[in-house]
Amino acid sequence: MQKKTAFFFRDVLGFKGIDIGHGWLIFKMPPAELAFHPAEEEEIHEVYLICDDINKTITELQEKKVKCSPIQEARWGRVISIALPGGGKLGVYEAKHELAISIT
Repeated sequence: MQKKTAFFFRDVLGFKGIDIGHGWLIFKMPPAELAFHPAEEEEIHEVYLICDDINKTITELQEKKVKCSPIQEARWGRVISIALPGGGKLGVYEAKHELAISIT
């Protein structure tokens, strides 16, 4: 399943990367942010990709046969999850807040 997921990131999501041999693919990531949110419960770690336009992103993903959840409106963004070939899910959101990557 790992190969399917790696190929999904390369072939479907379009991440550029290198094959260092024996099936190990390493991808260049787009600009990223790391967020830490206050929580009263157990720590939960999640990874999300940020997009500029969630509706456009859904259309592009569905054209590539990627299953997307319905949009959920959160205080911090418009959120979906996409199905990964290995059975996992990955969050994608359009931010409603200022992005740290815009800091110069």
